[in-house]
Amino acid sequence: MRSRLLLGILLPVLALVAFNAFSLYRQALRAADTAYDRTLLASAKAIGELLEVTGERGAPRLRAAVPYSALEAFEADNRSRTYFKVTGFDGEMVSGFEDLPVWRGRLPDRGIYAALVDFYDDRYQGEPVRVAVLLQPVAGLSGQGMATIQVAETLELRKTLARQLLVDTLWRQAALVAVIATVVVWVVRRATRPVHALSAAIKARDPDDVSPIEAPQAPRELMPLVDATNDAMARVADLVAHQKRFVRDASHQLRTPLAVLKTQLQSAQRGDVPPEQALREIAQTVDGATQLANQMLALAKVEQLRQQGDAGPQDWSEVVRGVALDLAPLIADAELDFELDLAPGLQVRGHEWALRELVRNLLHNAIKHLPHGGRLVVRLSAEGPDAQLGIVDSGPGLPPGLQERLFQPFAAGPASSGSGLGLAICREIVQSLDGSLVVQNRTGDDGGVDGLEARVRLPLAAPPTATTG
Repeated sequence: MRSRLLLGILLPVLALVAFNAFSLYRQALRAADTAYDRTLLASAKAIGELLEVTGERGAPRLRAAVPYSALEAFEADNRSRTYFKVTGFDGEMVSGFEDLPVWRGRLPDRGIYAALVDFYDDRYQGEPVRVAVLLQPVAGLSGQGMATIQVAETLELRKTLARQLLVDTLWRQAALVAVIATVVVWVVRRATRPVHALSAAIKARDPDDVSPIEAPQAPRELMPLVDATNDAMARVADLVAHQKRFVRDASHQLRTPLAVLKTQLQSAQRGDVPPEQALREIAQTVDGATQLANQMLALAKVEQLRQQGDAGPQDWSEVVRGVALDLAPLIADAELDFELDLAPGLQVRGHEWALRELVRNLLHNAIKHLPHGGRLVVRLSAEGPDAQLGIVDSGPGLPPGLQERLFQPFAAGPASSGSGLGLAICREIVQSLDGSLVVQNRTGDDGGVDGLEARVRLPLAAPPTATTG
């Protein structure tokens, strides 16, 4: 963050400083030209005062006696050199440096000086020079004319002045950039101090510590990150707790059928029971262990689907119909009075596997506990914003004392041959789908138990589709 802020702030500032330095240097050169152009003009005027006209009347000639020492008064120091050239009325060389380039320009339309003067840049003897050209009228007894006076000066002094102005300004701007960088570093270090403290606190935690992070001194901008981290750690804690519970339950519950299976094998090997009976008992034990393992894996898969988040809409009517068809052989074998009433097009959000497992466990539980020839009704309908699945049977109902621990894993009734995981799986699935599950005895007119009813309510994903009779 500190590097990004430094780059994000200092790079534009440095670019602005560089552009400003370039502009300042050009402005300083123009200012120096303005100041020293006056000196060139004064030199030209001083030379003009030393000119005179000679010759016969009608044929005037310009004469100049200009010693170089006459220009010394206008030289600022010995770092620059001054040259001059005087041209007569007809362009003839009168005085000065003959090889000084001839002026071929034109006077400005509106100058800043009250004189016929032009300033321009040129090169002389391989060096850049600044030249002032003064057109000076000269009159005498023999006639009059216009003299051309050129005074050139090398640019060392002008550039030195411009560089000095630039350096003085750059020092102040460099100090400003240093102050900005120092402030940015200090502010970022101070602003990120809570982040470092929070990072150190997290690193100091035990590997298995997934409790919420307490950060009362964290700035307001960090609180969304802290809250998101706490949410993630809460999910991890739930997942770890579920895994621990699964391992504990698996190790405890699978130990019993494995021990029984080992005893049955030893008994069969000793010949304590007939082989047919031994194989039948072993098959029953293997079936029970297989059912237990499948249900425990289903319970673990429910938690996995919960971690994956929301699923797409599913047609619950088709899911219930498909499960009923799968269990049709069991229903026919028990000769049940079976009724299936499904409202079409009821969409709920959830994984198809979870919905099928929910319906299968409830139906299979009802079929298993129903007496031969009993009645079983499955009804699916829309109830306000929810879809409700009702499974009503005419079985013996729940035994006393089981209602309170009905949804606890391995809480099977005394006469049950199951593992007690079916309703626990149903509850986990319903909770993962934000629904509700109620299983209770039905009471008859005489006050006795008239069967069992299971009701599942899940939020509708979409309004039910209209059907025509």
